[in-house]
Amino acid sequence: MTTKLITCLLLTALAGAAGVAHAERADRDKPMNIEADALRHDELKQTSVFSGNVVMTKGSIVLRGAQLEVRQDAEGYQYGVVHAEPGKRAYFRQKRDTAPNAPDEYVEGEGEIIEYNGKTDDVKLIRRGQLRRYTGGKLSDDIMGSVITYNNLTDVFTVDGEKRSNQPSSAPAGSGGRVRAILAPKTTPGSAAPAPAQPLQPSSDLNLQGQ
Repeated sequence: MTTKLITCLLLTALAGAAGVAHAERADRDKPMNIEADALRHDELKQTSVFSGNVVMTKGSIVLRGAQLEVRQDAEGYQYGVVHAEPGKRAYFRQKRDTAPNAPDEYVEGEGEIIEYNGKTDDVKLIRRGQLRRYTGGKLSDDIMGSVITYNNLTDVFTVDGEKRSNQPSSAPAGSGGRVRAILAPKTTPGSAAPAPAQPLQPSSDLNLQGQ
């Protein structure tokens, strides 16, 4: 029995109607801008460690935390690992492409550790992970799990629960740490909103058989 249970796989669950909203495609090609209180750079290993009120922006992507380690591989891809202060969570936010005249959409989340992979263009929220989608400034979806991975290119989300340390090994899958999700219904462009429920009205024409 592994210590971590994969309890949920959400394929484009937060992507809205198919083909309508995607992550900003140009973000991976934008430069990485970083602000922090201190920096330690290793030229040989091509790594930089920023510490103290770190804020990283890359296009519409925003990462915030207590410490950020950045490295670049031989192909020029950038990688970042953000650590939060003890007891807190690091922060991630990204704007999504939307259809013309559609409300703005953002995805944001938190985790004690956040990993950004510039080659695969995904973000991983580790420990106490939470991912939310906002449409027009209103919360649409809210997902919580031990580890959440969000791919910016495919809009695929995977969410892992975690087995509790005091859970017996014979416990059924999914009965330990649980994934929690609130998913708003999706509507396609031009679709009519559901009609409001009509209040019940009393009737004097009831035909009660057998009375």
